[in-house]
Amino acid sequence: MQRTICGSVLLCAVLMTTGVACAQQAHANLLPGIVSADVALTYNLERAKIASSNCGCFWLNGAGAEVAVPVYHGVSAVASFGGVTASNITPGVDLSKVSYVFGPRYTYDISHYSGIATRGHSTHLFGEALFGGTHAFNSSFPATGGAVSSANSFALQLGGGVDIALSRGFGVRALQVDYIRTSLPNNASNTQNDLRIAFGVTYHMGKH
Repeated sequence: MQRTICGSVLLCAVLMTTGVACAQQAHANLLPGIVSADVALTYNLERAKIASSNCGCFWLNGAGAEVAVPVYHGVSAVASFGGVTASNITPGVDLSKVSYVFGPRYTYDISHYSGIATRGHSTHLFGEALFGGTHAFNSSFPATGGAVSSANSFALQLGGGVDIALSRGFGVRALQVDYIRTSLPNNASNTQNDLRIAFGVTYHMGKH
């Protein structure tokens, strides 16, 4: 299951990158030199809990892919896709989720304060608010007439992180921390408040 989710994320990343590249080329013909985008691939860890217990905490792990297109003075439009999975969260019950969220991001150059930037390298701090949906499957969810193996809900992702540029457009996402809220059925409040930690690699396309 984890390989399936990671494979799906990688496929999504390729499609997202190809789409951005095509859009860049189309816009470059009209407005040469001003279109750019940032692509990121991350390893994701998400801390969740079983609703019927005091804690019952467990970790899901998986991968994510995103594209951020600058709009105006540090503000970008972000599209993010991710998938995580966990086995045996209760005896015989697994959980897998995929999410798709979109929204604004604000990025600020902290190179002058971080001490990391040297010879053209830069460090950026970003914060974002993304909205979309999640599809959970390979599990057990309460429903009228009995439990079902999949469910869908609204998803909210609030957080931020730090990107460090290296060379030739490549960089690293040193850390990203997000609050994830969903409303999957769980025989309790029907809400989930998860903590996600991510890190990975980035690539800048187009003009800086």
